[in-house]
Amino acid sequence: MKPLLIALQALSMAVMPAWALSQTALSGVDMALPKMTQAQLTRAEVVARLDAATAENPADFTRVWLNNLDLSGLDFSNSVLRASSLNGTNLSGSKLDGAILSQAWMIGANLSGASLIGAELFQTQLGKADLSDANFTNARTAADFTRADLSRAVFKGADFSADMRNQSMGLMRGVLTSAHGTDVDFTGARMSRADLEFAKLPGANFTNADMSMATLGGADLSGATISGADFTDADLTATRLTNVQGMNETNLDAAKNLDRALR
Repeated sequence: MKPLLIALQALSMAVMPAWALSQTALSGVDMALPKMTQAQLTRAEVVARLDAATAENPADFTRVWLNNLDLSGLDFSNSVLRASSLNGTNLSGSKLDGAILSQAWMIGANLSGASLIGAELFQTQLGKADLSDANFTNARTAADFTRADLSRAVFKGADFSADMRNQSMGLMRGVLTSAHGTDVDFTGARMSRADLEFAKLPGANFTNADMSMATLGGADLSGATISGADFTDADLTATRLTNVQGMNETNLDAAKNLDRALR
């Protein structure tokens, strides 16, 4: 049986998408399972369900597999996609305003230019997703953005902060570990206790953002704007703060390990 097991494992690795192989944080999850790689509906069937939706009865895709489909340009406003599977799915230019995407799997998804204003993304998995030019204004973003492309994304008023009511399940918060992108807009975002370790966000706008108790170890915030941001107890160990704007208009001195930051 052992040679057969080895062969099956090798086969799983061979058919696993490249974006799944890179997810070291998900090493305990079998990303080769059908629910992580296949689709239960076609694009035409998704469109039909969206067309049949009403304000009183929004389209419901709860736990539906929609992996690797081309769903670009569709209107999912107020749709329910809770715990759905959208790994590798193309949602570029789609409208997801007010959509419920909590606990959805969106590893390697393409959301470039998508609108997610006021969307709910609690515990959503967005590792290595393309979120360039996407709009998350006022969205609940306590999600995993590890290694995601955030170039020019808008997170005005977005809420990455930890949910302190779920401590028995671990710290549920926005995770932007090694996320990257220039000119990301976090104006007024709530990022208390968020994890931005090793994030590369040069030129980002953190004006009036709540960064209290956030972890920023090794993050690159060079050229960022931090006017009015609250850094109380934020960890700035090895954080790059070169050419940062607004240092005199915030409480950076209330952060932890400011003496270890790179300035």
